[in-house]
Amino acid sequence: MANEVRAADTPREVKAGRGQPPREPVTDPTLDIDVKPDGQGPPPRHRLVTIGDSLTHGFQSGAVFNTDLSYPAIIADELGWGGHFRYPCYPGYGGLPLNIELLLRELEDRFGQDLDWWEMPIALFQARRFMDGAEDYWERGPGAVVPRTTGINHNLSVYGWDLRDVLERTAKTCQDALQAPKDNWLQQVVENHGDRAALRVLPFDSVDGNGRLTLLDAAQRLGNERDDGQEHGIETLIVFLGANNALQAVTQLKVVWSGEGYKDLRGKRPYTVWTPQHFREELKELAERVREVKARHVIWCTVPHVTIAPLARGVAGKTEPGSRYFPYYTRPWISDRDFNPLLHPHLTGQQAEDVDRAIDLYNDAITDQVRAARQDGRDWYLMDTAGLLDRLASRRYIEDPLARPAWWQPYPLPSQLQALSPEPNSRFLASDGTRRTDGGLFSLDGVHPTTIGYGILAQELITIMRRAGVEFRHADGSVRPDPVTVDFSRLIRRDSLINQPPGNLTSGLDVLAWAEPTLSLVQRTLYFRY
Repeated sequence: MANEVRAADTPREVKAGRGQPPREPVTDPTLDIDVKPDGQGPPPRHRLVTIGDSLTHGFQSGAVFNTDLSYPAIIADELGWGGHFRYPCYPGYGGLPLNIELLLRELEDRFGQDLDWWEMPIALFQARRFMDGAEDYWERGPGAVVPRTTGINHNLSVYGWDLRDVLERTAKTCQDALQAPKDNWLQQVVENHGDRAALRVLPFDSVDGNGRLTLLDAAQRLGNERDDGQEHGIETLIVFLGANNALQAVTQLKVVWSGEGYKDLRGKRPYTVWTPQHFREELKELAERVREVKARHVIWCTVPHVTIAPLARGVAGKTEPGSRYFPYYTRPWISDRDFNPLLHPHLTGQQAEDVDRAIDLYNDAITDQVRAARQDGRDWYLMDTAGLLDRLASRRYIEDPLARPAWWQPYPLPSQLQALSPEPNSRFLASDGTRRTDGGLFSLDGVHPTTIGYGILAQELITIMRRAGVEFRHADGSVRPDPVTVDFSRLIRRDSLINQPPGNLTSGLDVLAWAEPTLSLVQRTLYFRY
């Protein structure tokens, strides 16, 4: 099709919602529709399978690397099934595409906690050398060799993918997209990094034979691997998709509504937000495919409000008392005093409200799909991730009581997290050189959770799984009594941003303020365009 596509105007149904109260979260995962859980007999062969994007893949601080700490892996451990749960691994140079935490630690080792102005040229050279090493590793070194899998992964998630990608992309399309890599000193980023990451998720040769399975096809195959007398091959299937149908509005600070070609893998590239109608059409197709997967229980997650993520920080005070929105949203390292709408990238408050309204309509559509399935007798559940993040939104609600809707209640953090000082919140992570002074729920890319943030998501999903009758076991095989709780002490120990943040991540975000215009970290790590 032609390279030029026409973006749509702001959808009428989005405009009609301007000024309305925010969508009230769904607190009953069954939507008050009784379905007899199909939990009789031993668990199916595959106890947990997930289909998702970066939030399920295990992405944080600009890279996918600690996939053993993704929320699906955390749930599998709590199930007592961690040794059987299959997930992709990204072992070198802090993962794909660029690990911001590892880069900051490299700079700290070389220059200490403070980066003086006369050190900046040398620091730029050091940063580019690190990025060049990562590029070499993944394009020409050991990372360029895709391991052949002997079984289909249980975590079927790829960062950057939206609904259309999940419906159509395969290992073959990703392999075909790889080009001969070029070693560009000025544009150091792993070329086709999204496709390289996907090739470690999707089944190829040894499993598939031709690399033509989509994520949904792969899940369907797992569902068909049933033991004698069993109806399902999967016990719990979690579907968490849709964030990338709106996230680019925040990462690019630009709103471009989907228009012609939105169902085409190439034609959809210019768009940063899908119109609610386009999202509904994509979702209908996705839900029909999910119905074909033989899973005993299915949990659908709603789309979080991407404008709450601290990568887009509201400046200049709320637009008016009681408003949820700031007049402008820009990068967290640009202070209110320095911000100039003529110079700095930004969204307006109206654009942020429009994106939120579109996501509310996405979530209504997801809820409708779960409702229809339960009315058909299927054991589907709704996890309202949007409501969870709203309850953790520091600047939108926690610090502004006038902006809180009638339904809002603060989310009670687990006791192990409440004991941390300071208590984690949704602000951008900051440290004083020795300890964390702010944030803690979002990693250094300002979009994806820290390890403890993923733990909170895992806990909410575990609660729904228990309601569905899923049995959790200790390491010795004994059944765990209720309440089944995540081992947050373990997650805190593994969360380096919580227990030992980079010393050069000052409260003023000085290093990131330097790194973004010189290294384009956001563009290199969060512009998911295929």
